Amino acid sequence: MSNPAFTISCFKMASKKVLIVYAHQSSGSFNSAAKDAAVEVLTAKGCTVEVSDLYAMKFKATATAEDITGKVKNADHFCYGEETKLAWEAGKLTADITEEQRKLTEADLVIFQVEPELVCLCFEKPCLCYELTLSPTAQFPMYWFTVPAIMKGWMDRVLTLGFAFTHEKRYSQGIFKDKKAMLSFTTGSQESMFSANGINGDMNVTLWPLQNGILHYCGFQVLAPQIFWAPSHIPSEARGTMLEGWRTRMQGLLGENPLAFTPLDCFDGEKGYQLKPEVHEKHAAKEFGLTVGTHLGKALPPNNQMKAGV
Repeated sequence: MSNPAFTISCFKMASKKVLIVYAHQSSGSFNSAAKDAAVEVLTAKGCTVEVSDLYAMKFKATATAEDITGKVKNADHFCYGEETKLAWEAGKLTADITEEQRKLTEADLVIFQVEPELVCLCFEKPCLCYELTLSPTAQFPMYWFTVPAIMKGWMDRVLTLGFAFTHEKRYSQGIFKDKKAMLSFTTGSQESMFSANGINGDMNVTLWPLQNGILHYCGFQVLAPQIFWAPSHIPSEARGTMLEGWRTRMQGLLGENPLAFTPLDCFDGEKGYQLKPEVHEKHAAKEFGLTVGTHLGKALPPNNQMKAGV
């Protein structure tokens, strides 16, 4: 398995305000170096950059009734989504949540720098996954192919019902549809291990829950991910080249086209949000499905979650 450190970035051209939501404990990690590169390049481009360092802030990871100030509507049958929606409307969410929601609302570009999956199978002695130095060589464990608890807690607690999504405003019609988002992450495994024939499985499948189920669900236009393949297994010069490639890409990032997702209006809300017959019929003769998730029982569209325009 691998060690991805995920970076999620949201962009909008207008006011150039940037929020970096950062979830790593070491200033010597490659993830930190990628974050610092983003700060440097975006500041140089005239952006105002703000960083939420979740570990330094000791950000609360659990979504509980304590996130609401005052009494809740139904303490006996507490429903976090509904109760926080009411609290958001009444201005009764805790200060740490409202502060992050303020930052997210004001930001035109948001970078979530996170670290998924806690299993180490790099088989190196000593294990390179835990090697943290002052050069950009460090890796850290994945957290079960998803984001770590502190970042998941940020998403659970900040992206509340009403503020980040509603039943009517989600996916292509979502609240953040005028913002862009992207993942940028490192892996501890080689690229081949995240292929359709690899032991970790297709990276496009791994990315679907994060890119479709969180980012696109809230309306973000999702840019192709920036993937740093196995930096702990390559020379320091090659890691430097990776960072320079990231710096170069950021120069034109705002003009990139987003990944393809099936629009919400292609699904029939009165029939369990199944794909409309006319849309299904249009793609019946095609070799690949629409997306990784909406695959129609066909082969997955190649690189659907990794490259725009496919």
